[in-house]
Amino acid sequence: MTVVRLDSAPSLAPLLARGALRSPLKRVAQGAVAPPTRLVLRDAAVDPGRLAAYRAVCGFPESGSTAPSAGLPVTYPHILGFPLAMRLMAAREFPLPLLGLVHTTFAVDQHRPVPSSERPELTVYAEKLSPHRRGTEALLVTEARLAGELVWESRSTYLARHSTSYEGPVPERSGDDAPLPVRAEWDLPGDLGRRYGAASGDRNPIHLHPLTAKLFGFPRAIAHGMWTVARCLSEYGVEGSVRLRAEFRAPVLLPGRVAYGVEGERFELRGAGEKVHLSGAVSP
Repeated sequence: MTVVRLDSAPSLAPLLARGALRSPLKRVAQGAVAPPTRLVLRDAAVDPGRLAAYRAVCGFPESGSTAPSAGLPVTYPHILGFPLAMRLMAAREFPLPLLGLVHTTFAVDQHRPVPSSERPELTVYAEKLSPHRRGTEALLVTEARLAGELVWESRSTYLARHSTSYEGPVPERSGDDAPLPVRAEWDLPGDLGRRYGAASGDRNPIHLHPLTAKLFGFPRAIAHGMWTVARCLSEYGVEGSVRLRAEFRAPVLLPGRVAYGVEGERFELRGAGEKVHLSGAVSP
């Protein structure tokens, strides 16, 4: 294992450019393994302005959010760790091409809230690569610690699509034919991707403009998957210690209209024709 300690978060723009340049040169080999690298950012600073913009675009309430003891939105440590994940995936030794990676699942275990005034230590690493019926999947882990205590951790899977002979199981899904009770409907503007990108730092071209999205096969710009899960959680009202599991099922085209449904611990986001874009569950 190689531990790389950073004094500041890397800049995202050069990482995206580097990953884009290297992507065409990468061919996923059978039996590829995750690089044994852990990136550690000792003091992850929270920018109050960007946090406020993130709360606004994702619908998290502002009441009390400016107090030093106020907890970060449960999805926000992922935003703090995203530059480290980008550095890891843009590196030469990472075997999957950065361009074209699809975020397929997201899971969080928040053991206790992270106060916005704190500067957590972040660790990001690729736990494993796994064969998938549509290519190869990478599992990335982000951990946040305060005074050495693990207070927040997430696991994200990213799929690199390529031809493969692997015939894995098709995941079983429940509830596709039984929509959850609708709690809210949202009209999503065409500039949502640009607004979320400015707040989160994730300026992937598929989210920003119709023209750049078309270069990657989308008819229009699509919403960030992490925006969809954050918006659902802000409506759900999670706080304290919580466990989240979410699956990104289909892209949300912008502009567009979606319906947020919830029943018990389960939630979902559906679009036109009741297509499921996101499904998930929250538990204590």
